[in-house]
Amino acid sequence: MINWLIKWSIENRVIVIAAYIGIAIAGYWALVRTPIDAIPDLSDNQVIVFTDWAGRSPREVEDQITYPLVTSLQGLPGVRTVRASSAFSFSMINVIFEDSVDLYWARTRVLERLNLVTKQLPAGVTPTLGPDASGVGQVYWYTLESDRMNLRDLRTLQDWFVRYQLTSTPGIAEVATVGGFVQQYQVEVDPNKLRAYNLSLSAVVEAVERSNSNVGGNVVEQAGQWAVVRGIGLVESVADVQNIVLTSSNGTPVYVRDIGTVQIGNAFRTGSLDKNGKEAVGGVVIMRYGISALEAIEAVKLKIEEIKPGLPEGVKIVPFYDRTDLINRTSDTLKTALIEELILVTLVNLIFLAHFRSIFIVSIPLPMAALISFLFMYFAGITSNIMSLAGI
Repeated sequence: MINWLIKWSIENRVIVIAAYIGIAIAGYWALVRTPIDAIPDLSDNQVIVFTDWAGRSPREVEDQITYPLVTSLQGLPGVRTVRASSAFSFSMINVIFEDSVDLYWARTRVLERLNLVTKQLPAGVTPTLGPDASGVGQVYWYTLESDRMNLRDLRTLQDWFVRYQLTSTPGIAEVATVGGFVQQYQVEVDPNKLRAYNLSLSAVVEAVERSNSNVGGNVVEQAGQWAVVRGIGLVESVADVQNIVLTSSNGTPVYVRDIGTVQIGNAFRTGSLDKNGKEAVGGVVIMRYGISALEAIEAVKLKIEEIKPGLPEGVKIVPFYDRTDLINRTSDTLKTALIEELILVTLVNLIFLAHFRSIFIVSIPLPMAALISFLFMYFAGITSNIMSLAGI
């Protein structure tokens, strides 16, 4: 068989050379298109479902949120197992699918089932899907630093400007905020004044919620033109909250300021970010599933340069975790190993064979073997990471 193959190759040199060149071109094409990362993705093929139910105990969350969702999601096709946990005001469910199931198909099936089961949940509770990312999707971390802004202001800037700008970057699934304080309007009610005006706490809550909105009043025609009628009611300051009308007493309106005090404060938090011994505000950039980490990180860096002019004076975006260096070192290791092996094999053949054609025949298949490996990796959906490159 070997003798026949050698004979056939010698007699059909043009075909063999053309096949070699074609495979080399295809291998290089796969090389430049195979997603590059440093860490192999060994995580489960899963879809995460988050549900918030403010102020509820883990027992209530388990009975009224987690259990109905888990029993509904277990019947989906391709599901291997469903894992869930319930905490204070929060439920998280991991729907783990078979490895052969496409992630986006799985997300669509989960979303369809959630649309049906949401009607069985308490009013105002809406489950949401987690980002379409893998367990190794955290590719870039950064902090917002300023000598002029406190942690609450930096958190507000991160939540309402920086995060949305970076989320629009191609290949990015989510930008999670870490650290700082979430700003909120706080109404401290005096129970004695509530009794004096015959008001309940729920009435105060409903009045504040009802007053924080804009409304439409259709249009009014004037001189053949339409004038749009709007009611502006969104809260923009402490004074706006103080002037919300709760009820009336003997024809006199009772405002929020009459039954308590209003201030801007910090919401309760469940975590913080520490950098060099000091509290900080930062963000975690999570790339989408199947995206090249190197391309995603470069796109994030370009976006950061774009938004820098729009930041308040003195605010800086400082990276403190960047996977680019690890990825580049992993790729450089493969390049160095191939070059060293090529030189070593060539020297060994030169010393022991002392024949140019023999050296040429033995040395040429080495880079071709690497290119063929990348060709199989591309079609198998395997990323170029430290494990796959070590195998090459």
